[in-house]
Amino acid sequence: MKERGVAQQFSIKDLEHFTGVKSHTIRAWEQRYELLIPKRTSTNIRYYSGDDLKKLLNVSYLMHHGMKISKIAQLSDSALLTKVNEIQLSEGGLSSMFSRLKLSMLNYDEAAFHEVVNEHSAQFGLDKTVLEVFLPFLSQIGVLWLTNSICPAQEHFISHLMRQVLNAAVDGVQDEIRSDAPVAILYLPEREIHDISLLFIHFLCRKYSIRSVFLGASVPFSDLLGVAEQFPNARFVAYCTTYPASSEAQAYVDMITSEFEGLENKFLLAGKVFEGCSSNEVVTTVTNGSELASVLFG
Repeated sequence: MKERGVAQQFSIKDLEHFTGVKSHTIRAWEQRYELLIPKRTSTNIRYYSGDDLKKLLNVSYLMHHGMKISKIAQLSDSALLTKVNEIQLSEGGLSSMFSRLKLSMLNYDEAAFHEVVNEHSAQFGLDKTVLEVFLPFLSQIGVLWLTNSICPAQEHFISHLMRQVLNAAVDGVQDEIRSDAPVAILYLPEREIHDISLLFIHFLCRKYSIRSVFLGASVPFSDLLGVAEQFPNARFVAYCTTYPASSEAQAYVDMITSEFEGLENKFLLAGKVFEGCSSNEVVTTVTNGSELASVLFG
C-alpha cells in the first residue's frame, strides 16, 4: 500500500500493538481463514501493508461488537466495510475515528487528519471532539510510544496538528471578558510538556468569556509565586499527563498548599495522575477533562 506517496510496511508485532490482536491469533487466522496474506522482503522477512492493518482494525472492531471471527472471515472487503459503517452509525463512530486517526498518523497524512476532525466537529462541536477524540487518542499514543509501535516523529506530527486546530479555535473567539470571573492562569509543572489539554482549557476560557493567561509547559514552581503577586485573585489551572508522577502527585498538592496557604489564589489540578489525591481549601483535584470543565465553568 502506498498512501499519498508513503509506502507502509508493518511487522506482525506492529499489528498486535495497533489492533490489540495477539500475534499468535493473527497467524491462526491466516492459516484457518486466509484473513491476511503477508508479503515477504528480499531477505524473506514477513511484513504487512497498510491495507492489512486497516482490515485487521476493522476485524477487531467487529469482534469487539460481538461478531465471531468465523462470520467476519466470510465477508468480502466491501462487505466488511459496510458492516463496520452500520455499527459506527448506530454508536456515533468513535472507534472508527480512532482507527482513521491512527492511519493518518502512520502515513503523515494531514488531509486525512482534517477529514476526521472536520466530520466530528461539524456534528458534535469542537468541545466534544477534543473530549471524546483528541484526549482519548493521546492516551492511546502514550501506550503506542511506550511499546515502540510509533516513533517520536509520528507523535509530534499528530500532536502538532491538534495544536493547530486548538490555536485556530482560540484565535477565532473574540467575546468580551467577564468582569466577575477570576483570571485563569494556565500552566504545566516542570518536566510536563503535554500541553494540548491545556490549550483546550484556553479555548474554553475564551468561549466562556473568562480571561486566561497561557504560560504553557514546564513552568518552574518559583515562577508561580511571582505570577500570583501580579494576579492575587487568580485561579491556577493545570492538566497533567506524566508529571508529577502518580506517586508524587499528593506531595505536589501538599507543596502548593504549604506555599499558597493564606493567599487568595486557588489551584485546580486535573489529570489521572491526581487520582486518589485529597483536595483542600487551596487545591482542588479532578481526574479528567469533563470534571475540570464542570468545576471551572459550572
